[in-house]
Amino acid sequence: MTNQKPLATGVLAICALLGITTPSLVQAQGANTDSSQTQSDIEVKPVSAQTGVEEASAKSKDKNTETITVTGSRIQRAEYSSNSPISVLTNKEMKLQGTTNVEEALSRMPQFTADANENVSNGSDGSAQINLRNLGSNRVLTLIDGQRILPTMGMDINFIPSSLIKRVDVVTGGASAVYGSDAISGVVNFIMEDNLDGFVFDTQGAAYQHKNDNDSVRSLIDSYGYQNASGSVFDGKKYNFSLAGGTDFLDGKGNITLYGTYRKTNPVTQDKRDYSACSLDANDTLDGLACGGSSNNPWGRFFVLSGENNGGSYNNLKDGSKTWDTYSDDYLYNYTPLNYIQRDDERYTGGYMAHYDFDNGTRLSSSFMYMHDRSFSQVAPSALWFGSDFAINCDNPLMSSQQASLLCGSAAGSSDQIDTYVGYRLDGTNARARRDDLQHSDYRFNLAASGNLTDAITYNVSYLHAKANYSEQYQNDVDQLKAADALLAVDDGNGNVVCLSGNSGCAPIDVFAYSGISDAGLDYILTTSETNSEQTLDVYSAYSQIDLDAYGIKSPFAAIGPAMVVGLEHRQEVYNFNADAVSEANGYEDAYGKIKVDEAYTELDVPLVEDAPGVKYLGVNGGYRHSKYKNHNASDASSYSANTFKFELTYSPIDDIRLRSSFNKAIRAPNISELFSSQSLGNYSGTDPCSGTSPSASQIECANSGVTGAQYGNIVECPADQCVAMYGGNPDLKPEEAKTFTAGVVLTPRFIENLSLSLDYYHIKVDDYISSVDPTLILNQCIGTGSSYYCGLIHRSPSAGSLFGTTGYVVSTTLNTGYLRTSGVDMNLNYDVALNGWGSLNFNLVGTWLKDMTTEPLPGLGSFDCKGLYGPTCGQPSPEWRHNARVTWDTPWHGLELSALWRYIGSVNLSTNDNNPLLAGDSTFYVSDHIQAYSYLDLAANMPLTDNIQVRIGANNLLDKDPPIIVSNLATGFVNGNTYPGIYDALGRELYVGLTAKF
Repeated sequence: MTNQKPLATGVLAICALLGITTPSLVQAQGANTDSSQTQSDIEVKPVSAQTGVEEASAKSKDKNTETITVTGSRIQRAEYSSNSPISVLTNKEMKLQGTTNVEEALSRMPQFTADANENVSNGSDGSAQINLRNLGSNRVLTLIDGQRILPTMGMDINFIPSSLIKRVDVVTGGASAVYGSDAISGVVNFIMEDNLDGFVFDTQGAAYQHKNDNDSVRSLIDSYGYQNASGSVFDGKKYNFSLAGGTDFLDGKGNITLYGTYRKTNPVTQDKRDYSACSLDANDTLDGLACGGSSNNPWGRFFVLSGENNGGSYNNLKDGSKTWDTYSDDYLYNYTPLNYIQRDDERYTGGYMAHYDFDNGTRLSSSFMYMHDRSFSQVAPSALWFGSDFAINCDNPLMSSQQASLLCGSAAGSSDQIDTYVGYRLDGTNARARRDDLQHSDYRFNLAASGNLTDAITYNVSYLHAKANYSEQYQNDVDQLKAADALLAVDDGNGNVVCLSGNSGCAPIDVFAYSGISDAGLDYILTTSETNSEQTLDVYSAYSQIDLDAYGIKSPFAAIGPAMVVGLEHRQEVYNFNADAVSEANGYEDAYGKIKVDEAYTELDVPLVEDAPGVKYLGVNGGYRHSKYKNHNASDASSYSANTFKFELTYSPIDDIRLRSSFNKAIRAPNISELFSSQSLGNYSGTDPCSGTSPSASQIECANSGVTGAQYGNIVECPADQCVAMYGGNPDLKPEEAKTFTAGVVLTPRFIENLSLSLDYYHIKVDDYISSVDPTLILNQCIGTGSSYYCGLIHRSPSAGSLFGTTGYVVSTTLNTGYLRTSGVDMNLNYDVALNGWGSLNFNLVGTWLKDMTTEPLPGLGSFDCKGLYGPTCGQPSPEWRHNARVTWDTPWHGLELSALWRYIGSVNLSTNDNNPLLAGDSTFYVSDHIQAYSYLDLAANMPLTDNIQVRIGANNLLDKDPPIIVSNLATGFVNGNTYPGIYDALGRELYVGLTAKF
């Protein structure tokens, strides 16, 4: 019977295929599909909900071609298996985990280390990133159906609608010969549901329940007089809604699928958890905890830089009087309560995916994807930042006589001006928290055509356009220039205090007592700064597959002949960054850059032997890509060429065993920011060993870093352990080059039914990796070795010798440095057991053993291994062993399914206590020196209510285990709230309930 679906549906779909949209839409289009990677009929074994052996789930048959495509190759042919290790994350596993955040689900996999996520606040750009093999989020290539997602610097996993993910393929090892730059640690390919016939509605709600019962920390907080967290909390609510619908049209030749999603995440402040209610430092003996804080306190801190009282260090008394006391740690400010440990976030996504198959075998496909995400990060109120040089006139009428005397000495009452560091936090009765309004609007459009030129030659041509718009408004920040203006106050002769400058709108500020600044003063010095960026990606691609056996070319020992792919690709990325006047005053500059690359590539798959004695299958696969880059901005330009290749071998002696190995040369080309970003100052977590009245480094050691004899013992510590480094680009950068090797075995023994096991060794080495030398490493090496290279990168404040503010910093700009190397073994196990009338059990284990995680910061200057370590220089924990083990019981009762997941994260030690001179700190820590192994238990249940409606409930971190405490002295990487919230469950027990309806 002829399909009689409405003509309107067909018209809509044809318009979608051709990209016919409104002019405003065309201007910002961005999407992609790659018909060589359309895997619409993938059968992912439902019991293997966890990531599993790829033999059960990494293959797909296209309905039209009856060929199989795999991530990591452009070859499509029947019964094709990947020669590279692939782990698979299914949609079902994501629902069992109760997560609607894609990056969270991937970060729980043992192969990944957490990166930018919703638990990062201060310094966040609002995006979500993934980090494969702990080599950095910029060294993993992320794809949707085999094509790039967004511009390199605009990559954001939030863009991907989780409810439409069919599965995620994770390929280990270089893949630049197939996909181009960035595929060093591997490839993450999101396979989307793009062929619906009907509607699917999915919704989920989640929240955290936690009992604050860390008695030692609570007692500590009480001893400082700070507010403790409530005993039990229920917060951090998340809501997710998605609706997708599709229909076939024109007798089933075409299909269009449309979707829309909404997600809302409520914020959680750090005062809601006892472990984060204050900034936890190491105590004086480094064997216990203390509540630290910032010297930028709300009472007002002063350090005299000139005049006869140079070196005086004072603080306003806490009682509000205009009296100075000698500064001490008693005046540290607890800045954590208002900080977010889960950001406020709201996200919308929408789009379509469509295809039409013509009678001649040609397929025309198109997609459009859109996301708008708005997130707020929040931190403590702004300040007149200690470290900025301010001038205070000695006849300032807002000072008391005692304060004027300690500041100016005999010049008190005169018009002389004294240079002073002022730290004054705006945390009084009219305080206003700093908020960062982070907005992303991303678009992606793709148009592709594929088909057969002959019976043996296929083609695929496509165009991809993607745009990433980013806006940041930093609210309630102190304009330091206006603050300097308002600090110079005089009596106008009529008893009125006015600004010395007479500038319009200037209102004097009283920093000489707690909460002394008036609303008029706050209105003058508080400002909102704004920066905006626009990034575009355009990709033109064409490739063809040739089946050579049609021309009589094949091994005499194989049933089928070689298959070859040849292709061309042109990519262009453009980046525009604009800063307003306030941002420019804070050190930002407008930026522009463009990268063009032209590439030619080929891939060849050759079956050598099939169905011979001792050889079920033996085959090889090779690939090569040549790339030519041209980069430029308004003033600089560079160009280079790069060659990448791969060689893979597969051998199966019998059906039960498959051996595989691969060797790849891959590259990562420098992005626009690394090439052309302007040099500017930024904070890093660290301490200055030459600061304080009793520095931990000797006077001779500190002299090597630029400390004068007069400064030694008088240098102010970095406020809140936030020192300053200079960051920026380098137009002379060359691509990173990586050599990757994998070797493994896949076992599917027939004598143990429904068992599959894979073991894969990986070795990845990245030479000339693009980075900045870690500022902590620079300081340690200068102090420890006196190296002129490292000491030359330290620029101390000429007046105070400090390493913060605008004149004291460590140079940490980008350059091609040494090497990164990591190796280890992945294990994937899947086993099904029938229970004879009691349903069935599925056992699944995914584990990673880390052999080494080695870095050589600069050629010839030594290396260090971060396996089993965390801390300054090493960053986030790199445990030797991690695994996820899931057992799922498919019960015989009404489709009820029960599942338990054991997440295990191995123990790690503190890197600064290591004896490697590149890691060793100047002091031995006995607190936070070890993070014990962590085990989490998650439970989930799924059950159909009707044929079309299924509900799910679950609890993650069922036992409500507290995260490990990391003291701020050692915090580095994605630390927030005194822990690593991306690696460990920071907010407690997560409870969720969800529903999926299909109709």
